[in-house]
Amino acid sequence: MSETTFSSATPAPAEDVALVDVLRAPEPSAPIAEASGTLFRVLAAVSFCHLINDMTQSLLPSIYPILKTSFQLDFTHLGLLTLTYQITASLLQPVIGTFTDKRPVPYSLPVGMGFNALGLVLLAVAPSFGWLLFASSMVGIGAAIFHPESSRIARMASGGKHGFAQSFFQVGGNTGSAIGPLLAALIVLPHGQRGMAWFTLPAALGIFVLMRVSNWYKSQHRTASAKKSTHESPVLQTLSRAKIATSIAILLALTFSKYFYLASLTSYYTFYLITRFHVSVKLSQILLFLFLAAVAAGTLLGGSAGDRYGRKLVIWISILGVLPFTLVLPYASLAWTAVLSVIIGFVIASAFSAILVYAQELLPGRVGMISGLFFGFAFGMGGIGAAALGKLADATSITFVYHVCSYLPAIGLLTGFLPNLEPPRAKMQPA
Repeated sequence: MSETTFSSATPAPAEDVALVDVLRAPEPSAPIAEASGTLFRVLAAVSFCHLINDMTQSLLPSIYPILKTSFQLDFTHLGLLTLTYQITASLLQPVIGTFTDKRPVPYSLPVGMGFNALGLVLLAVAPSFGWLLFASSMVGIGAAIFHPESSRIARMASGGKHGFAQSFFQVGGNTGSAIGPLLAALIVLPHGQRGMAWFTLPAALGIFVLMRVSNWYKSQHRTASAKKSTHESPVLQTLSRAKIATSIAILLALTFSKYFYLASLTSYYTFYLITRFHVSVKLSQILLFLFLAAVAAGTLLGGSAGDRYGRKLVIWISILGVLPFTLVLPYASLAWTAVLSVIIGFVIASAFSAILVYAQELLPGRVGMISGLFFGFAFGMGGIGAAALGKLADATSITFVYHVCSYLPAIGLLTGFLPNLEPPRAKMQPA
């Protein structure tokens, strides 16, 4: 390769061509440093809006104590609120993703954030339980619209580093989910139910940012349609429909394993620590924070590792590789429990971006459908897992739950049946 390829003086018209070339580049190994600053700004924007989206959604369960008192609800009513939100989000995401694969709707992103804002307003002023259900469904619709299209834009703005882009996008959501309950404690609890209205301000900021992202998406979609690439991996050309369908089913099983196990920690880790080790609530919250921080770090690293070493290898390590640690956890001391939970969170969180990008590569051109399917399935499994494990804990004990869940990563053995999508790495040629 000649040195003239890397000319530092790039006139303005050539920058637009470079953007299109980056979007069309099929090689996932293209270094992120070569991607345009515009692409990274778009990626950062959708990640920031993912933070806002998931932060507003995490507020709903955070205000359950307020709603329970104000409306004299029981746990069944609270369960219905969660079910309404999760079912709406889970079922609609693949439907919306499939629709936008065929007919892209660039401005659906600010519309989705608008549904979130509407849900927040209704939660702040709802006069009855029926209105609370309607408000939770609005928040669910917002999630269903946001995730498939924002995931597509993250892939478009990846500069070929699809795993890194998905990880960076997901870290925004993880951060939002983590800070939502904290903000609820600081803002909503002192003001009661009407304090939810304050969160329409970040939602409005999200709408503004997403309008600009949608403008970029619209212009890039026109260019991509005019210069559509028909490139397809030689490996994919050899896969039958049955093999692709089986691979998708395996990836969903791996997602089930990951999110069911994570539900045991995100929902019940503090109760486990208090019950088994008699620690204070404060210490249990600190240890939960360390676990969540490890999840965020693992999410970010997993995508980049998949780009560099192959997604199948990352899936092997992140699902099956965590099994020894999960098996030991129920027998560990407090100190080792803290250490093991950080290791487990870091390793298992690296799986999802690799799974999602692997599935997108199995079905090129169906990014919205795949994103909606896997985000919706992950969302649903997290909710169902929390409910099922809570029921199991009531019937047995919280310690027994961790014994049962410790075997879930063994489902990672199914990874061996996935085809290798990465072509053999070419040997370095002498300069």
